[in-house]
Amino acid sequence: MMRPIRLGMLTPSSNTALEPITCAMLAGIDDVSAHFSRFKVTEIALSEAALRQFDASEILRAAELLAHAKVDVIAWNGTSASWLGFDRDERLCEQITAATGIKACTTVLAYRDLLRRIGAKRIGLVTPYRKDVQARIIANWNSEGLNCFAERHLSLQDNFSFAEVSEAEVAKLIEEVVRAGCDAAVVLCTNMRGAGAAERLERCYGVPVLDSIAVTLWACLLATGYDPSRIRGWGSLFTNPDLRAAAATLIDAKDKGQS
Repeated sequence: MMRPIRLGMLTPSSNTALEPITCAMLAGIDDVSAHFSRFKVTEIALSEAALRQFDASEILRAAELLAHAKVDVIAWNGTSASWLGFDRDERLCEQITAATGIKACTTVLAYRDLLRRIGAKRIGLVTPYRKDVQARIIANWNSEGLNCFAERHLSLQDNFSFAEVSEAEVAKLIEEVVRAGCDAAVVLCTNMRGAGAAERLERCYGVPVLDSIAVTLWACLLATGYDPSRIRGWGSLFTNPDLRAAAATLIDAKDKGQS
């Protein structure tokens, strides 16, 4: 009997959403388990102190602890590269693998791969962040060809507070960007409660709803060669045949060493 797949996830210290939601998505999946390691993140802002929280040395220490659990992949389950630059996550994945010998992925790089492969032209961006952070995100995403067509943000800074926003309020923001005409809605924050609303909103509006916690799990499953369609009840990211085709292409590209 093959041993279960172990997914390693790097988690902001003040995040209270991603661990229980990830475990809920994996409920009933006996051959996959998720394991978490934290490093200090308490606020999201563009100040020097806030940006310093994402120093690679702190993240790598947490990654090395996950390696002790012999995980099959290590994911940075956070969205900081959206305002720091996509190249930060590209380097981080290289550093994690060099330090641990374990393949790595991140939320933001997974979004870039996924949105390009499904051909999203008008992205609706929902975040809890401040206006200046949101503007930086939009500029970085647009520079990668990810067109942020509509946006909503809550102007929050305390990372703990993000998870205090109810699923109903997050769903309302998603509905607003969908009604503005986006062809994919993105909940960009791994401490926000969008995953549970995705399937219902997709049925109502016919637009993919891509939550960061779900996208990170999806990327981890791809990295280990596990079929994402085993996850049910959490939206088309896992079950839509077109997205599964994109997933197969992504797995093949990664196996061949492509970006």
